[in-house]
Amino acid sequence: MEALAIRLSQLDSHVEGAIRVVMFYDTLMRRRVDLPALARASAGLAECVAGIRLHSSGRDLRLSPDGREAATPPRPASTKVPITLDDEEIGAVWLERPGPPGSLDDVLLDRLAIAAAAVVERYGPARTTMADPALVELVVSSDIDEAARARALRLLGFAAGLPVRVAAVRSRLPLDQVAGLLCPDRPVKAAPLADAGVILATALDPNRLPAGVRAGIGAAEAPDRSWREARTALRFTTPRQPVVHYDRLGALALLAEIPQETARENADVAAIARIADTPDDLETLDTYCATGSLRRAAERLHLHHSSVARRLEQIGRTLDIELTEPTGLMRARLALTAWQLLGQGID
Repeated sequence: MEALAIRLSQLDSHVEGAIRVVMFYDTLMRRRVDLPALARASAGLAECVAGIRLHSSGRDLRLSPDGREAATPPRPASTKVPITLDDEEIGAVWLERPGPPGSLDDVLLDRLAIAAAAVVERYGPARTTMADPALVELVVSSDIDEAARARALRLLGFAAGLPVRVAAVRSRLPLDQVAGLLCPDRPVKAAPLADAGVILATALDPNRLPAGVRAGIGAAEAPDRSWREARTALRFTTPRQPVVHYDRLGALALLAEIPQETARENADVAAIARIADTPDDLETLDTYCATGSLRRAAERLHLHHSSVARRLEQIGRTLDIELTEPTGLMRARLALTAWQLLGQGID
């Protein structure tokens, strides 16, 4: 190992130096060294402290040129490069050079990052969040046997017998970021599937999700059934209720089973579609249906209750529903939910 650690200052040219650095790390990778050995060799080659950090562990591995763990306090990195695996950043490598960066520090760290990613992938399941969509699809498919499903779960890094929760999400944020928020502690895997993202995790914390993310959470223990439930729950999400748990839908989940054409032809649903052209009326009805109270609806809308009463009276005439009656309120709630489901279909 020491014979290969040619000092950068002795290299004849930048090109020759870069080639030797590449060969140096190729040799380390062929020898299948671990992360401490990579850091140790890199520190010796660079003649300064070299560091490796994996986001999954949260710990810094810092080695000094003498091969020991660095005893000096961490100093700002003179050069730093992310470690990527499956197009996801899983950590970083850096040098703590006292002076300015060396001419070959970028080459050294690029190769160190590649080698570190190979080590992570080799020793156990990859610590990345994003997973092979084909494997995830096997887990949530209803058309495979349990042995194949169990094997897919093992390949994804889930231990046998470990409970797996399933979520269906829609978001403009990267799916791996959403998965990391839903399940800050691994294991968690995510992949795009059809027109929704699927997240598999041992535990889910929807309270951590930022605004703009919609998520349906399945309840069943079987991943395939839980995925169907999660997709159904996702259809019930709204800006006011961005996260829906399937087991809290109760009988409302039956609305998702109604054919869309049947729902469109219903008189109450058709009436909701007509008032949808007036956003204020739609928001007023939605808020009133959610609260069941004129005064609470007025508080949420920041309007005087008499103004809300006038709006509801006009909306009731348009719908031909007496909204102040319990039966009328129930009809409006069902019709509004059925209309919302028409815009949340998942093929």
